[in-house]
Amino acid sequence: MNNQNYNTVHPNFKWNGISLDREKLLLVAYDLIKEGGDFDRITGEFLLEWFNKKTFITVTTSGTTGVPKKINLEKQAMVNSALATAEFFNLKAGNRVLNCLSTNYIAGKMMLIRSMILGFEMDFVTPISNPLKGNRHHYDFVAMVPMQVQNSILELSKVKKLIVGGAKINETLRNQLLELPTQIFETYGMTETITHIAVKKIGEKSFSVLPNIKIATDERGCLEIIASHISETKISTNDVVELLSENQFLLLGRIDNVINSGGVKLFPEQIEVKLSDKIKQRFFVIGIPDEKLGEQVLIVIEGKPILFDDLVFENLDPYEKPKSIRFVTKFIETESGKVMRKETLL
Repeated sequence: MNNQNYNTVHPNFKWNGISLDREKLLLVAYDLIKEGGDFDRITGEFLLEWFNKKTFITVTTSGTTGVPKKINLEKQAMVNSALATAEFFNLKAGNRVLNCLSTNYIAGKMMLIRSMILGFEMDFVTPISNPLKGNRHHYDFVAMVPMQVQNSILELSKVKKLIVGGAKINETLRNQLLELPTQIFETYGMTETITHIAVKKIGEKSFSVLPNIKIATDERGCLEIIASHISETKISTNDVVELLSENQFLLLGRIDNVINSGGVKLFPEQIEVKLSDKIKQRFFVIGIPDEKLGEQVLIVIEGKPILFDDLVFENLDPYEKPKSIRFVTKFIETESGKVMRKETLL
């Protein structure tokens, strides 16, 4: 792997059409902090942290399954992650990319780092819900969250390669994306892995790992990630997987979401996939205590109560069928938009 240093800014790097080196980027950072809004200030502060004398930056985990915590990521590891992404997607200096994600989170930070390190021509825009609207440019590489993808369907022909992360893609959106000429990939990763370490094309079932990533499972069946170029230690997850080969896996669901109903282990994520094209409102599946079964399946739906025909659940296995449905006005979410299942039920 290329040993490019994190202090280096690629000579081909452009920010909204302007060539910037390290010194000019520092001036941009000060200007963003002094003159910009919250989004600009966060970006400016990140640039100052990236170019300071420390070998690491401090980030906050998403808090999807627990209290968010601060961790340190080595800057060189983030560069190595950027190089792995470039190798996997065949990205080169001079490629045009759109950064429409907040630099408050690792995905937005990494789009900026990839651009600086790899020499992309980066258009940097406010992370709104429809970042391609009114944009006449075409892009080699873009990263979005599902909401942005949903709101950009009509403009995605402007993008050659798109990666989608941060939350699940529902079945309806997935089917729409299959009709597009754009190469679209779902990503697997987290803050601790410096964004994605595996991807799968829309329509595929299994994830393929990026270069220099090794995978295994622990005694719980949860994924373990060995990636010396981004972490000196093995990264343990709470994601139950089925290993298909040394570089491919099926994601079954999170172990902390597993429902044990009458001795049968159920993965809510798999039930949700089966129902995603039948329930139009946002929803999730969760287990609640049951005297006879231990746990029973509950569907929680966001919005006003409506009646459901039993045919909605005809494709579910007997144990997967919900014993009850609960409606809530609004889901509780993390700052990055991930639904907090247990907190929503409180």
